[in-house]
Amino acid sequence: MSFPILSVPSSSHPLAPYGWDDDWAAAFAPYAEQGLLPGRVVRVDRGQCDVITPDGTLRADTAFVVPRDPMRIVCTGDWVAVDPHGDPLFVRTLLPRRTAFVRSTSSQRSEGQVLATNIDHIAICVSLAVELDLGRLERFLALAMSSSSGDALLRDGSAAGASDPQPIVLLTKSDLVPDVATLSHLVEDIESIAPGVQVLPVSSATGEGLDVFSAVVSGGTSVLLGLSGAGKSTLANTLLGEDVMTVRAARDVDGKGRHTTTTRNLLVLPHGGVLIDTPGLRGVGLWDAEQGVGQVFSEIEDLARQCRFHDCAHEAEPGCAVLGAIEDGTLPVRRLDSYRKLLRENQRIVAKTDARMRSEILRDWKRKGAEGRAAMQAKRGRVR
Repeated sequence: MSFPILSVPSSSHPLAPYGWDDDWAAAFAPYAEQGLLPGRVVRVDRGQCDVITPDGTLRADTAFVVPRDPMRIVCTGDWVAVDPHGDPLFVRTLLPRRTAFVRSTSSQRSEGQVLATNIDHIAICVSLAVELDLGRLERFLALAMSSSSGDALLRDGSAAGASDPQPIVLLTKSDLVPDVATLSHLVEDIESIAPGVQVLPVSSATGEGLDVFSAVVSGGTSVLLGLSGAGKSTLANTLLGEDVMTVRAARDVDGKGRHTTTTRNLLVLPHGGVLIDTPGLRGVGLWDAEQGVGQVFSEIEDLARQCRFHDCAHEAEPGCAVLGAIEDGTLPVRRLDSYRKLLRENQRIVAKTDARMRSEILRDWKRKGAEGRAAMQAKRGRVR
């Protein structure tokens, strides 16, 4: 299988293939004056990281960089400043991140976990070896589309050249769906819940769609996200043209795989671009993703603006445009249920860290409780 020959960065800087540009050079200038080396983190493991620098790949300790702040822990994709004369070597600082993909952890402390940074494309891998789960995909898309400051795609720096990462849905193992009509219907189903998002069937076995995906990822940094067994590492190997990432066969019974990839790895593609392969995700918790939820369910939010009451809960209110769409069949019940579920989850996450939000939720609960008691009393009065 062959890929189109695409241009690589023309800069002669040794870090150019890893995404180094004039804006990163400007951001690093103060640290260059201190004799530090620029580098990009290609792997993090147990408090240490591999950093590619103009002097080659260095192993550096990350403890110096705010280790107690989960949002500032060194992550694959970060640009950093390394002290080349230390013993051991230390990462001295992170350059301001342009973007970062963040999910909430399973911890009861409501912390965010940064999965990849300074990314331009988010490839959500969905295996066609198992039944399509639209609800899970909506969750991934909500995170991918949350692009403003503090959201799942966290813009935490003011570095020039930053732009919102673009999501793309990859239907991997498309060779397992040989019927063209069936595959077309699956693409249409996903396009209906992913407004404006490219949906691309790909197969590492036959090469279907890989020329298109190669062209997409040739510009900038891309990250592969998805469940274990979705074929991320196999796809990475195919794009690289060699078996760099270890892979194992998924179980036939449910299509799930074991966590062969245990660390996030940054790989330079032979035809341009950088790819970050990630371990399979067991859970995808939202992290302040209200903006993304609104974009994924834009048709519901458009309908909500037509409701009679501006604070309509879309439950039993008269003049509710959302319920009207449910009744006439233009809005699937599943979509509304998924929308409500993600909004509630996101609200709980935000409330854990936002006192004002907690107060608003408590006030809303009290209001609904009072309305429920009043309705019950009125009902009892009519019975008498």
